[in-house]
Amino acid sequence: MSVRWRFNRVRAMGGREIVHRGVRYLRGRLEGIGLGLAVPPVADERRGQAWVIPLPRAISSSRYCAAADRILEGHFKLFGYYDLKSEFPPTWNRDPRTGTLAPADFGKTLDYRDSRVVGDIKYLWELNRHLELVTLAQAWHLSGELRFAVGCRALLKSWLDQCPYPKGPNWTSSLEVALRLVNWSCAWHLLGGEDSPLFADQEGRIFRQSWLDGVYRHCHFIAGHLSEHSSANNHLLGELLGLMVGSITWPSWPQTRRWKVYAQQRFAEQALLQNGADGVNREQAFWYQHEVADMMLLAGLTARANGCPFEPAYWQRLEESLACIASCLDSGGHMPAFGDADDGVVVRFAADDRDSVYCSLLATGSVLFDRGDFRYKARRLDDKSRWLLGDSAAEHFDRLMPDATEQRLPRAFPLGGYYILGSDFEGAKEVRLVVDAGPLGYLSLAAHGHADALSFTLSVGGQPILIDTGTYTYHTEEAWRAYFRGTAAHNTIRVDGLDQSVAGGNFLWSRHANARCLLFEQGKDAQRIVAEHDGYRRLRDPVRHRREIVYRSDMGQIAVNDTLACRGSHRLESFWHFDECCTVILERAQVRVSHARGVLTLQWPEGLRAQLGRGQLEPPLGWRSHRFGEKVPCSSLCISGEVDGDWCGTTVIRLSGNS
Repeated sequence: MSVRWRFNRVRAMGGREIVHRGVRYLRGRLEGIGLGLAVPPVADERRGQAWVIPLPRAISSSRYCAAADRILEGHFKLFGYYDLKSEFPPTWNRDPRTGTLAPADFGKTLDYRDSRVVGDIKYLWELNRHLELVTLAQAWHLSGELRFAVGCRALLKSWLDQCPYPKGPNWTSSLEVALRLVNWSCAWHLLGGEDSPLFADQEGRIFRQSWLDGVYRHCHFIAGHLSEHSSANNHLLGELLGLMVGSITWPSWPQTRRWKVYAQQRFAEQALLQNGADGVNREQAFWYQHEVADMMLLAGLTARANGCPFEPAYWQRLEESLACIASCLDSGGHMPAFGDADDGVVVRFAADDRDSVYCSLLATGSVLFDRGDFRYKARRLDDKSRWLLGDSAAEHFDRLMPDATEQRLPRAFPLGGYYILGSDFEGAKEVRLVVDAGPLGYLSLAAHGHADALSFTLSVGGQPILIDTGTYTYHTEEAWRAYFRGTAAHNTIRVDGLDQSVAGGNFLWSRHANARCLLFEQGKDAQRIVAEHDGYRRLRDPVRHRREIVYRSDMGQIAVNDTLACRGSHRLESFWHFDECCTVILERAQVRVSHARGVLTLQWPEGLRAQLGRGQLEPPLGWRSHRFGEKVPCSSLCISGEVDGDWCGTTVIRLSGNS
């Protein structure tokens, strides 16, 4: 861990946080010498209910059995796409991407950010969330074939043997401990709970005791190492989810009631705090909006099934979050990739992950909230929704009247700073612009935000054209981490080669650009937004960037009017990133963009130079990342020049032939 990162991290903290972290550090040191560690008491026989009663049966078993057989053959799917071929069970402390075997040192002092020690920790942690455990348990639940239940026992037993508490990389992060516990809970119920055939004989009873001891240690670890203060983002929610679900599933020890009450109360508070009243998750990252909504769903369903439901305000906030997703999702089911995304999920309920995570949420939400507009955008009831809501969900979904008018869906999200312009929504000729005029991210770290103020995406007829380029990496390849979260990777303006906000580390911004919307108008033929940010006010000669976007549906034209207010000389670069399906040709004073729905031309202001890049390495230009750990070339346009004093320029985008 670099000295610079530590320095910037401390600068971002307040006094209370420094005290809190000091106490937590001391606790970790004491645990390192064996003081204050979890000592599992004898568990009593109390057990909680599953998230839905009864668990669904009307799901075809064939895909789940096929997926489970692949797991038993040693195939593990990471982030939904990375196929790890390993032995079964795997070596749990080995990074599956680099082959690095992490040491069995005390977990809380192991530097998981050092790739020389642990490899790529994201891949190691992903394997250890035990998503495959749920798939095996689902296959057993649907088919009754004992080999799948036996596979669950082999997988769990090997993990308990290889990852002794509290040592190694799987005892470093409270979030990872919590998400593993959530998957254990789901698998426990799918395997039959206390009545599972796995526990029928002497060997099974010994295994059950080992598993319960592991559950207690997980709960104890989470309760003692919660993320607080400037790190109290989705990590804290995930940790509270794990502690709450674990305590409800296994209310088996004297501490359980205290853990459960505390975790549920704080989860409810954080769910309302981290999701604004307009429905936007305050991390300013749509993947984490999905992730937090998933957490809220599982927490809410589990609490309701066990007689301790959340208040109506909790469910209202979840519905508002789903409405935001529905508003931003284009007619092709594509979501802007604003902010970080790591493709991680809480529980992998669907065996083959065929459905969009956003459409899946809307399918679940349509049944929960009787929303025909959600049903229309979801298109179908997916397996994940069936697992969450039970067999009756299919009939409820079919009864809903699909609503394509979207009269209930907002177009402006003033707290989160997202604004939607366009026409023919949900139709074959849909034009949809999603503009980002919101905060950088959440709390002082803004850990998952990108320097993308005043950027926007454009899709035509459900086909993405102007895109957000994604994330690609977290802990490794720092140059690529900096590029994908930097201003040059977004459809906005960079000044003097600097990002709008100042990075202090891979998950830390030490100075934040503040964006605000000044005007948003929705007329019949013309729609307009005016917004600005102050990220470059930090320069010796301060610069304020203001952007006006005017969409004329009657003309098929978008005018982007940029203004830089300054006194001195500066270099400006205006970036435009195109989906890789587009054919982009640089002409004399414009680019011509051909795509499946028609043709688009983009004409830039006079006096500026144009460079078209695709897969360029130095400096990076022309890349996008659809999913974590992968990047592919795309066409990116950089318009650049020198300005001296106040500058105004208009970029004109003309649409034609969309059908």
